[in-house]
Amino acid sequence: MDLPAVKEPLPETEAPPGTLWSRMKADPQYAPEHLALEAVRRLGPEAAQWAERARLDHPGITPDELADLAVKRFTTLARISGAVSGATGLPGAVLDVGVLAWTQSRMTLHIAAAYGLEPAAHERATDLLVLQRVHKAAEAARLALGVASGRERASRFFSDVAGGPITRVMLKLSVRLAHMAGVRAGRRVFAKIIPGAAVLLGTWVNSAATKDLAGRARELYSRA
Repeated sequence: MDLPAVKEPLPETEAPPGTLWSRMKADPQYAPEHLALEAVRRLGPEAAQWAERARLDHPGITPDELADLAVKRFTTLARISGAVSGATGLPGAVLDVGVLAWTQSRMTLHIAAAYGLEPAAHERATDLLVLQRVHKAAEAARLALGVASGRERASRFFSDVAGGPITRVMLKLSVRLAHMAGVRAGRRVFAKIIPGAAVLLGTWVNSAATKDLAGRARELYSRA
């Protein structure tokens, strides 16, 4: 079914909010958990509103067709996610994989909404970590989310250099976010250092990783 775009199209690629970056830089070991929690809080309601509006605009649309709209939209955004950053080297690589992981989380929550699940439910954070292969099992993901939530409550304001020298922190953050986004951090650094590589390599890597995630999310939520 070839459906027109829903009214009030989804916003263009966005980076994670600054407060989230601060938490992730202060606690890079649990960066994926912080991102998943913030994504559900911030993006879950957006996904629910999108699905509700799309069903009103397209009476009779099936969950699969609605999921198709979300996957198409966010796969396109993932291809261009690296364009939000003009920075090079490690800082640029960290920003790129962070934006990609954020975009992928957003897509996953929209897929959940397409299949009738509540995208703002806390359990969606667990889903994100398992679907993005940060953790192999839901139990481990829940435990890690509990740790991250406790650290967040303990301190709302973090130092950019908490945990060690900023270069080491950024490297660890890059690796953790790249793992979450399904790409290799080394490729991101390469793409930011070699002129012209970012467009060619980034487009292919982002698209492939996001499509793989979409397939896993659809398989999970279509059975729910």
